[in-house]
Amino acid sequence: MTRASSIYPADRVTLREVGLRDGLQITKSLPSTEAKIAWLEAECAAGVGHYEVGSFLPATRFPQFADIDAMIAAGERLDIHSAGLTLNERGAEAAVQSAIRELVCVVSATEEHSQANMRRSRDAAVDLVRNVATMRDRNAPDKLVNAGIAMALGCSIAGNVDPEEVLRLAAACLDAGADIVGIADTVGYAGPKAVGAICARMEKLCGGQPFIIHLHDTRGMGVANAAAALDNGARVIDASLGGLGGCPFAPGATGNVVFEDIVFLSESMGFATGIDLDRLKDARRIAGEAMPGEMFHGALHRAGPPKNANWQAKSLV
Repeated sequence: MTRASSIYPADRVTLREVGLRDGLQITKSLPSTEAKIAWLEAECAAGVGHYEVGSFLPATRFPQFADIDAMIAAGERLDIHSAGLTLNERGAEAAVQSAIRELVCVVSATEEHSQANMRRSRDAAVDLVRNVATMRDRNAPDKLVNAGIAMALGCSIAGNVDPEEVLRLAAACLDAGADIVGIADTVGYAGPKAVGAICARMEKLCGGQPFIIHLHDTRGMGVANAAAALDNGARVIDASLGGLGGCPFAPGATGNVVFEDIVFLSESMGFATGIDLDRLKDARRIAGEAMPGEMFHGALHRAGPPKNANWQAKSLV
């Protein structure tokens, strides 16, 4: 069993809560550390086990992540699988020395976004993945290295993206030592046909090992795209509570797919998540009270699940 498959088993769907990282990148208000930990605790009580808890970035520029050490400590106390964004070598060094369980790197599918987001070329971003994997191997071999391909389905700066280039970059990241690769529709550019096609090719590339699909709901295609991903081999999906989020270096970026809606989608398609939808309401209430000026989304929140649904009784088909 590989590192990735031990954390993200192929026989079930795993939902990664990215609201505490991606969800806080472009919000106008920020929750306190106490509120973030309460949010984490509430989702953990609902059965959510995988989280991006912050970014290893300078606190002076990204104050929303200044408390990453406290978030990691809370995650360890709750025994969740924690992940943190490492955009540069300094952040990677801090991540390797911390108790974080997963190191998240980013490689952009286009040179234009790579320069805007990281101020380095795509080749240099792949080199960073290699450096992070080497640091991990030397100092913390149990940690997972995750390489996310941003703008993989279309770029708001450069336009259309060639799927062959995305697959080339994904293969390069695996060769560089990444344990798992993610494909991100960073600005909600694509529809189900494109998402399904790239997931089918990623499943073949990864040879039965897990890969991640990271979706945004910019044009209302998020749930449909997630369904297409599930139909074509994806078993790990990123989502954020209430659909918070967006990339600060991607013009037109809006929130992630809504976590609650993706739980409902997965369960309705026969993929057990082990997540209690009713108990997710507590987490949403905590986040909403901590950020009263933010817009939270979600069809499930508005309508609720069907009264006769017994989602926890379902199993993977």
